[in-house]
Amino acid sequence: MNAVLDRQVSAYEARREEMEREHLGRWVVFHDEDLAGTYDSFEEAAEDAIERFGTGPYLIREVGASRIVRFPASVQAYLT
Repeated sequence: MNAVLDRQVSAYEARREEMEREHLGRWVVFHDEDLAGTYDSFEEAAEDAIERFGTGPYLIREVGASRIVRFPASVQAYLT
């Protein structure tokens, strides 16, 4: 994982309790270490993140999920 994405993950972790209290089960996007939005689905989160921030890096995460899904660069290119 690159340093920028590490910072996005750290920003999420710092706000984990808040995220789980207010957005459990929703998808969130973190960009520049800030919460950029909350969404009902991964698809909505990804579409908005790509439109707003291009290919990233940014973190898309389901609040409360115990598993992080990482996409290779080839998939990232497909999403754009």
